[in-house]
Amino acid sequence: MKTPAHGSSCRGAIPSWLGRRRRICPCSKRSLCNNPSSWKMVMAPSPDKHYRARILERRDLSPDLWTVRIDPGGPFEFRAGQYATLGVEHEGRRIERAYSIVSSPYEDALEFFVELVPHGNLTPDLFRLNTGDTLLCRKIAKGRFTLDLRSGRTKHLLVSTVTGIAPFVSYVRTLYRDWKSGDSPMPGDHKLYSLQGASRSWEFGYREELERYSSDTPWFKYVPTVSRPWEDLDWKGETGRVDDLLRKYAYEWRLRPEETTAYLCGHPVMVENARGILERAGWKKDAVFEEIYFQEAKSRSAGAG
Repeated sequence: MKTPAHGSSCRGAIPSWLGRRRRICPCSKRSLCNNPSSWKMVMAPSPDKHYRARILERRDLSPDLWTVRIDPGGPFEFRAGQYATLGVEHEGRRIERAYSIVSSPYEDALEFFVELVPHGNLTPDLFRLNTGDTLLCRKIAKGRFTLDLRSGRTKHLLVSTVTGIAPFVSYVRTLYRDWKSGDSPMPGDHKLYSLQGASRSWEFGYREELERYSSDTPWFKYVPTVSRPWEDLDWKGETGRVDDLLRKYAYEWRLRPEETTAYLCGHPVMVENARGILERAGWKKDAVFEEIYFQEAKSRSAGAG
């Protein structure tokens, strides 16, 4: 099932407790969603639709990958798994693009995991921004790639490549905060299982954080895998493409179609391959949610930018 912003309806995917909105008060080639309306280039958008956001922190992971935390510039409500639309003014135009939110709705800032597309329409301008610089942020979050707690399926398989981990980090941060506080404990026997693929280990972005959650909780497991270990000789973990490891870990984790919702986020080839593997294993279409990140060379209208 594709998210409504990226295809067909996803009714039932908004959970009763994680799905409620929370408010933040003022204070890539794999990085963009498959949503023709999420990439926009307009001359004069209505000024009341945007905040003037400010960059609070930037963390560079590689020459083309970085994370950024921003003050959105005003109240901003969202659900874990949704995306925000960011933009810049460039040569008299405002260029906007949708980015999945990494942060939990409990946090005071919005966080994003971005990959530079050298000839993209937006990421080169974002890449030049540093702490203290400003950018545009639309006031309303969108998307329904949220955690499914209504279908009756109690296991959740999260499969991603590189920046596709973003909405899954938001899921886990939110769940972890509620679980630790006891304010809204995870209902029933729900468990999350995350597989993240990257070419090299420094592209994971949130590996250490996710490994801590995996060690600290009984309801979350995380396995990162490197597809080019010959370029990362210090890597001692799992190797291979994430979709190639899907069968192995679905078996090890005892994930059955009738009790597991799958979430696929990242490179379109991975999403297509993983969907096929799951469908052949018995997963129905309404139990597979997708968020596809396109490469610029693949698609201009829904491409990275």
